[in-house]
Amino acid sequence: MDLEAVRTFVAVVEAGQFQKAAADLSVTQQAVSKRIAALERDLGVRLFTRVPRGAEPTIDGQAFLPHARELLRVAERAVASVRTGHRPLRVDVIASRAAPSGLMRGFHHAHPEIDLDVVMLFDVDTAIAAIRSGTVDATFRAVAAPGRPLPEDIESVRVLDEPLQLLTGPAHALAGARSVTLAQLAGHRIWMPGIVPGTEWAAYYDDLVAEFGLTIEATGPNFGSDALLDTIADTPALATFMSEHTRLVWPAGHGLRRIPVTGPTPVYPHSLLWHRDNRHPALATLRGHLASAAAGHAAAGTWRPDWVLPR
Repeated sequence: MDLEAVRTFVAVVEAGQFQKAAADLSVTQQAVSKRIAALERDLGVRLFTRVPRGAEPTIDGQAFLPHARELLRVAERAVASVRTGHRPLRVDVIASRAAPSGLMRGFHHAHPEIDLDVVMLFDVDTAIAAIRSGTVDATFRAVAAPGRPLPEDIESVRVLDEPLQLLTGPAHALAGARSVTLAQLAGHRIWMPGIVPGTEWAAYYDDLVAEFGLTIEATGPNFGSDALLDTIADTPALATFMSEHTRLVWPAGHGLRRIPVTGPTPVYPHSLLWHRDNRHPALATLRGHLASAAAGHAAAGTWRPDWVLPR
């Protein structure tokens, strides 16, 4: 059904005349007549009767009128939903407890007037496909994995280098340390269930293991962070890596320790990725907010894999 014909029908009903409706729509009276005739053919009914003062809707026209108005309202809402600046900014944060989620909470606090949709996608390939299809406007990632550069139409900028910490139970051999070096971690079992081969975070930890001779075990099912904390608290032989900004709460009886890692400090590099043709105005606001909030990258005494390049 031609929406312009529907709009013309409503205009004639409200004006009471074809000539006045034509003036209101800035078209000729002949164009109005042709649109109404085409709409009547589509519907198979007469919509107007001629009267001395102009035109009045028939019984069928009166029945069609509320539906015609609703059609126009739906069309206006559909256009508004995709008009630049009128739909929410959609951003992938990977996980609700991770640093990107905290960055977006800070952005929302600074810009409460901007509507947001926050989603959690699994891996970098899925996230990039969502950016390219327009499903999301941006994603937080570690840029890419070795040998898998970003597509040319995807832009990125480093926004946070997040230090890793060692998480241990109270009986672990390193539980009393104020800090530990990467060299001290050699020979200790670091348990990280849920590392999936082929993901950017798996590539990050593979490089960390290769560089410093660490032992990272990804064995067993991943039952989530609560089960991980329970196991670390109860198993003196196990520790795990936890990002500094990861939000965790555990029972007081667990006695868990979060210990800074130094010499050098391994940092997980978070970048914001987006499509170069994305013109959502809130995306530019987000990038400006992250740029003003970002700390220095690649500071002295930190380690990050060579394949994570600043953009």
